[in-house]
Amino acid sequence: MASRNFPASCRKSLNTLGYNPSMNVLFEEDGGFKAGSIMADNDSSLQVEMPSGKRSKIKAATVLLRFEKPSAAALLDQATPLAEEIEAEFLWECVNDGEFSFLDFARDYYGHEPSPLEATAVLLAVHAAPVYFHRKGKGRFRKAPADILAAALASLEKKRQQALAMEGWIGELKEFRLPPEIGALTDALLYAPDRNKPETKAFETACAETGLTAAQMLFKCGAIKSPYFLHYRRFLHEQFPKGVGFPALEAPKLPRDLPRADVRAFSIDDANTTEIDDALSVVKLPGIGSRIGIHIAAPGLAIEHGSPLDGIARARLSTVYMPGNKITMLPDAVVQNYTLAGGSNCPAVSLYLTVNDSLEILSHESRLEMVHIAANLRHHEIEPWFNAETINGPLPDQPFKDELVHLWHFANACEGRRGKPSAMQGINDYNFEIVGDLADPDSCTVGISERKRGSPLDKLVAELMIVANSTWGGLLAEKNVACLYRAQTQGKVRMTTSPLPHEGLGVLQYAWMTSPLRRYCDLVNQWQLIACLRGETPAFAQRSAELFGAMRDFELTYGAYADFQRQMERYWCLRWLQQNKVAEIDATVRREQLVKLDHLPLMLRVPSLPGELPPGQRIHLVIESIDLLAPDLTCRFLGLTDETNMAEVAEKIEQ
Repeated sequence: MASRNFPASCRKSLNTLGYNPSMNVLFEEDGGFKAGSIMADNDSSLQVEMPSGKRSKIKAATVLLRFEKPSAAALLDQATPLAEEIEAEFLWECVNDGEFSFLDFARDYYGHEPSPLEATAVLLAVHAAPVYFHRKGKGRFRKAPADILAAALASLEKKRQQALAMEGWIGELKEFRLPPEIGALTDALLYAPDRNKPETKAFETACAETGLTAAQMLFKCGAIKSPYFLHYRRFLHEQFPKGVGFPALEAPKLPRDLPRADVRAFSIDDANTTEIDDALSVVKLPGIGSRIGIHIAAPGLAIEHGSPLDGIARARLSTVYMPGNKITMLPDAVVQNYTLAGGSNCPAVSLYLTVNDSLEILSHESRLEMVHIAANLRHHEIEPWFNAETINGPLPDQPFKDELVHLWHFANACEGRRGKPSAMQGINDYNFEIVGDLADPDSCTVGISERKRGSPLDKLVAELMIVANSTWGGLLAEKNVACLYRAQTQGKVRMTTSPLPHEGLGVLQYAWMTSPLRRYCDLVNQWQLIACLRGETPAFAQRSAELFGAMRDFELTYGAYADFQRQMERYWCLRWLQQNKVAEIDATVRREQLVKLDHLPLMLRVPSLPGELPPGQRIHLVIESIDLLAPDLTCRFLGLTDETNMAEVAEKIEQ
């Protein structure tokens, strides 16, 4: 009976069914079925004309049925509704085990020789039920085994239920109600969506149909309680996937065998600084001048390279700063033991500069020692009486007044010898004060204060740190000890293991060493410096692969942390604008459409700026919208803030 499927060899058999083999054929092509009229016929191929009028050459082996009526154009159209009336489950129960041809099955199903329409209907029904019937060749099928069918049907039912669930989730999301199944995947949907999950498919469909971003949808549904958490959690997902907590480790003990320095040192920091890395001292040398001490916290004396604490610092690479919060590189217990806290004797790496009365450096010496920190001076306490307006006049009698004045003059001399103006000129610092509990950030208020950099205190500290970093970098270069340097050549600042010049600072070499509590590269360099001073083998050899890896990772991570800090400052700036109901604001044109808002560390593009306003042009803007989720704001140009009118500006631009 199966031979009836092979028209080239079984035309006589088909004639007994009343078929005219010279008229039409049903054949298989590209996984589907087509019907056409025969134009030419031979044993291996046929020329057929499709209902569309297109003529094609087909292989005889692809022909499933030859028929005279109905027409080729009508066969599939008429057979399809018949096939839809046939239940696949009933067919499966009717057919015997083993292979069968559709013609045989059609004969058994109808109880007579099937018409072309009937045979085609059975073919379409069996073909459309791959769960029940497995294809075994041209026009031939095999009944699916019961266990395989059961598994397949269970899978289909699961998919059906998933589809129903997805439909329900999509409906809820579009009404801004959060299904529990979606809420449980909030972080994944935001930061690492698994698009094989039905929950993700439903969520992204709902976002597409509402025109919302993932963040906007989750915020509207209440999954994100505050935009603050969106930004903070994204950062944690990217940089701290295991969380920000530290494992239980015992803080290393303070060294007991260090000599005691005969100095009264003091630090200078802002009020919020807890990782106090550096302190200063001044001792008069009669007949010579003075000895200036630069004292750097020395966690490198206790944290061993390759230790668990090193692993923690190596993984984090830097302290992360953000308004109202920070994630420290080292555990609090370690920081507390090694920060240069006032009133304590602290281990330090000290650089002593012998300076004459002309403020020239005669010699320098480095020591490992215990240094007494007499006080932690704070900017807000000192600057009211020690500033650019008061520095050249009589100063009030305050602790460390004479030392500060002497260091100020020395810093100016150092700047002059570098031949470079202070990099802080024309730059403002912005201090953020977040009042409230960040567990409920929307209830917090934010204060932003602006402070011009380049004050006497800024220059004093900056210049002495440049001296320390360049001197120690030069010492390691001289001793051929590996070190991580900051170099600037041809305008580009980069990290390197070679002692190249830093043209921007005007020094022969420059190595970060003055912040070992909060930067891993400083801790690495401190290890190298300590080994050099002790005459020991350093932790990292020249051209060490581990050193190169640490340098690469530090640069990338430090940049990512800085980007995050800027983003969070941007968020709190927007919060400040909302909090103070600022509707209009002044700004300064930086270039093209880029402007900086007054009194805020906030840059943005204003597409409505007219023409090419010159850099430095003062303008007035209206705030149109604030999006804390982005975070971003939209402003529109209102006019100029000075007396210059728009016609004059346009004239200048044309000129």
